[in-house]
Amino acid sequence: MSERPGEGGDDVADHGAGDGLAALFHAHHLSLVRLAVLLVGDQGTAEDIVQDVYARMQRRHERRGRGSGLPKAQAELLAYARTAVLNSGRTLLRRRALTHRLFQTPQPVWSAESDALIADDRRRVLRALGRLPARQREAIVLRYYLDLSEAEIAAAMGVRPGTVKSTISRGLDALRDRYEEER
Repeated sequence: MSERPGEGGDDVADHGAGDGLAALFHAHHLSLVRLAVLLVGDQGTAEDIVQDVYARMQRRHERRGRGSGLPKAQAELLAYARTAVLNSGRTLLRRRALTHRLFQTPQPVWSAESDALIADDRRRVLRALGRLPARQREAIVLRYYLDLSEAEIAAAMGVRPGTVKSTISRGLDALRDRYEEER
């Protein structure tokens, strides 16, 4: 069977970025889901967000091939994925807030299963974290959960490193106050 122009040899190069996405999935899927859970507050939605991010990245790679605009280096690809998860979480939270304002939907309730698995102290921290403004919550999660540097957080959030420092500082003060209120 003969190959048409543009087939065959290009497949090897195309598998490189696809393999990068597969490696990213295997190495970092769980941490991206955890990031999304901390941002949006529920496991199922977090898994959907991360899956949608991977699907968009894969479609982009398939549509555009080597010129997809996706980073080649694994660290840059991970940073890209984190930013996409963060942005998708923000979009979802905005939609939830609009829906809540329009339809007064009840707030999500921790399931009995979650209560059994999560200690009282951890629930208090998560509730207090959920009551923070979105930017403070994002900065704290990126810093203390993912252990990102200020520069990495600034890149993910699209702000300056100095803004990250002040946002985290204010967020920690507010988190401490809200945690105490939970007692």
